[in-house]
Amino acid sequence: MSIRTQKVAKLIKEELSQIFLLKVEDNQTGLITISNVKLTPDLKIARIYYSAYEKQKRKALAEKLESKKIEIRKDLASKIKNMRFIPELEFYLDDTLDYVEEIEILLSKVRENDNKE
Repeated sequence: MSIRTQKVAKLIKEELSQIFLLKVEDNQTGLITISNVKLTPDLKIARIYYSAYEKQKRKALAEKLESKKIEIRKDLASKIKNMRFIPELEFYLDDTLDYVEEIEILLSKVRENDNKE
């Protein structure tokens, strides 16, 4: 990834964090964190990876993000003035924390078995 692409991705991540805080987060969606932003080399598509703290609210959050995608992109365009165009947004659930949780559970089971022996 080029330096320009990294800078733009960082800027998009920062601005989207603010937009999510004001327009997306509520009681139905719970806490949302943007974990990563990946841009295509031509800066036309931004893949936004987000994590949701509450597992049972993930489906509602995904639906809300899809329904507000155009509005979020417009808000992003109003905040980022020095770009010729604003990339299309694609949202993906980042389930890394789920894998971490599963590994921790497995490790605790291994520890319990070691303590019994």
